[in-house]
Amino acid sequence: MTGRLQGKTALVTGGSRGIGRAIVELFLSEGASVATTARKAADGLPRNPNLLFLAGDVSRAADVEKLFEAVRQRFGALDILVNNAGTQVEKTIEHTSEEEFDRVMGVNVKAVFLCAKAALAPMRKRGGGSIVNIGSYDGFVADPGLAIYCASKGAVHALTRAIAVDHGRDGIRCNTIAPGWIKTEMADAYMASLPDPDAARRNLVALHPVGRSGVPRDIAECALFLASDASAFISGQQFVVDGGLTAKAPQAG
Repeated sequence: MTGRLQGKTALVTGGSRGIGRAIVELFLSEGASVATTARKAADGLPRNPNLLFLAGDVSRAADVEKLFEAVRQRFGALDILVNNAGTQVEKTIEHTSEEEFDRVMGVNVKAVFLCAKAALAPMRKRGGGSIVNIGSYDGFVADPGLAIYCASKGAVHALTRAIAVDHGRDGIRCNTIAPGWIKTEMADAYMASLPDPDAARRNLVALHPVGRSGVPRDIAECALFLASDASAFISGQQFVVDGGLTAKAPQAG
């Protein structure tokens, strides 16, 4: 059976762990050639001749330029960009430093800008492409103590719409996935910052109508749909993948 991304080339940022790794693995299994990047060398990524890994910081323009040149040299094309790299600071604005603000906004917003901008030319050469930005439900609600993370994800959602409007004429689609609580190292770090992490984890699961919190594969499946031709008429949209969490009225218990 032919994979849903057969013959396509994808770039996934932050692909060494969590959601990014799940997307890399799923895209490879669906026939794509995949380039991915993270700040540190990746352990445990699949051994696959169609996978290219490069260490780099996508909040730096020079690193992004090198990344896209490496993709061009290795694969000769780009059809899909998934802006997944992200970071957070578990603090209110009162306790967040300027350096911390700049770091979160750099990785979570500036990197989306830099990579999406770099993707336009190679995607135009292919007659179009799909950009998938990983936002968060914290872009439209707020978990306590994640102030700058919330601000950064709200910016990603707005930037997604602007890219879709400005570049749809080139056949380039842009959509956001807004994950809810997904079991990743970042989510674990937030839970660890709370007064009673174990109780917080139990309470969190109970809030989900589907009876569980998410796993990275849940987000990867949505990314696959948005990257594939099955979503050819979808652009500028926000896909909330949260197990029904934000649909549930607080008084529902």
